[in-house]
Amino acid sequence: MKPMLPTLTFERPTGEEWRFEVKYDGFRAFLEWDKNIKLTSRNGNSLLGNFPEIEAFLQDNHELFQPFLPLTLDCELVDLESPYHANFGAIQIRGRMRSAERIKEKAKENPCKLMVFDVLKLRGKDLTKKPYNQRREILETFFKDLELPSFPEKSNPKALQLVPAESNFSRLWDHILLNDGEGVVAKHQKSLWEEGKRTDKWFKFKNWKYVSCFITAYEKSNGYFYVSVYKGKEFFPLGAVLFGFKPDEKAALFQTIKDNHVREDDRFLYVNPAICLEIKYLELYEDQMREPHFHQFRFDLKPEDCTFEKFVEQQKNLPTGIEITHPDKPIWEEPAISKMDFIQYLREVSPFMLPFLKDRLLTVIRYPHGMFGEAFYQKNAPDYAPDFVQTSMSEGINYIVCNDLKTLLWLGNQIAVEYHIPFQTIESTGPDEIVFDLDPPSRDYFHLAVEAALLIKEVLDQLELISFIKTSGNKGLQIYIPLPKNKYTYDDTRLFTAFIAEYLISKNPDSFTIERMKKKRGNRLYVDYVQHAEGKTIIAPFSPRGKQHATVAAPLYWEEVNEDLAITDFRINNMMKRINEKGSPFADYPKVKEEQNFDPVLAVLRKGAK
Repeated sequence: MKPMLPTLTFERPTGEEWRFEVKYDGFRAFLEWDKNIKLTSRNGNSLLGNFPEIEAFLQDNHELFQPFLPLTLDCELVDLESPYHANFGAIQIRGRMRSAERIKEKAKENPCKLMVFDVLKLRGKDLTKKPYNQRREILETFFKDLELPSFPEKSNPKALQLVPAESNFSRLWDHILLNDGEGVVAKHQKSLWEEGKRTDKWFKFKNWKYVSCFITAYEKSNGYFYVSVYKGKEFFPLGAVLFGFKPDEKAALFQTIKDNHVREDDRFLYVNPAICLEIKYLELYEDQMREPHFHQFRFDLKPEDCTFEKFVEQQKNLPTGIEITHPDKPIWEEPAISKMDFIQYLREVSPFMLPFLKDRLLTVIRYPHGMFGEAFYQKNAPDYAPDFVQTSMSEGINYIVCNDLKTLLWLGNQIAVEYHIPFQTIESTGPDEIVFDLDPPSRDYFHLAVEAALLIKEVLDQLELISFIKTSGNKGLQIYIPLPKNKYTYDDTRLFTAFIAEYLISKNPDSFTIERMKKKRGNRLYVDYVQHAEGKTIIAPFSPRGKQHATVAAPLYWEEVNEDLAITDFRINNMMKRINEKGSPFADYPKVKEEQNFDPVLAVLRKGAK
């Protein structure tokens, strides 16, 4: 089948007759299921080999789908990061994989989702001649009947998820900007599904980024103009642009380059930086702009105004209500990290960090002058907090509750560097997790945290408890045991934390202690089991720390916990590269929370306590 395609527009469609869907960056795909399952790309290539998690989910739920077969669904196969954003680079890598073992490994580590936005056949009945609004109603009923997710959620293990249809463009667009999504597809309510047609009943409106740059070369064979910005005194190439010029603009630009070029070879005419342009593009992928279009000449700029620093600032559009003040302000000296770098980190890590902040009373540590001045704790939401910042009152304190990226970016602009959270949500009656804080006297004794963690892991494995581990971002390690919500009390978990602390001390009393007074600990590691209590807090996973080297409270894979582990290996400036390459070690945390069986362990401890 050939897909029906939307027409690119730069004007926002308006009117009651339109519905708006998130445009995801992935592989357009048709799911056809009769006797066999087929998942094919827009070019007719099978996608099942590279994405076995989709077929596995469908086969596991064959009985559920059986009454609706044969069916055909129009979808986008994506690496979902948030309800409004998919990772283009990651899906490209998956699509190019050839090793069956590596494909299987990635499918388990980071399963992709099939985002469904249209139904073309159900129970063998052709639906393409029905208008969009009727097809949409049928599709939503189908998802409801099968109890499939009606709203995108990365942590949901179900591989088929529905792309919601919105009636309010502005509200959806705000989410697209906030999450750096690709754009929106507008669909006319009366549109039929027409195979292979680029239609004016569907429009795509993209989340363009804008960059000011200068021309460095012209490619003679195809008419591309190559552009760069200054990074220091060197050129930082951004790729080439061809589209968006009017014929007279393109002709005049070529003539100017021809008359003023400084050298020439078989392929290019080269010019010194002089002509400044504004280019719109989707994102930078493999050091090249994706889908660049000429926007306008910038006769008001000089080439030295077109810098890499400004390019970085322009890479992410911000929604209404968010303003980044003093973006160049230095926050860390080594590595050199500006306020904008810090906020970009928060933005990029938000799909992984926000689930741990959700519905939790937040305490932040703010560094108004970066690492160059004093810091202070903030619990109460300030009077000047905007209306979109959610709060919750507890014991006379009006805490911020950071449930969305917009609030996180606002906090970032306040230079809230550290994010500390309790062990329960505002709706919980008890702890949602057990956390062991393994705190050595200094980083020089970090090896004690590694030793303690591995001893604890042996016990947890014997007890069949699933655990996760992260660095504190300061000098220690923290072990998490997720628990089902509203099932246990802090008295219950204290039985276990005390048991583990005593076990460690019995194994090596010269290395571990529960002594709370620092002067009596010596060089032993403090096992802080008392800290796990109501009202106490711990640094959130992925939170930066207000320490030298811009370290992060970094989730780890257990196999990384060894003598080679170092706190300073995990920093703001390399964390996203790590996540993109290895995934999040805490990815299964929500699933484990529901599956964890702590009852047998607690029963033994209660019996022993009597």
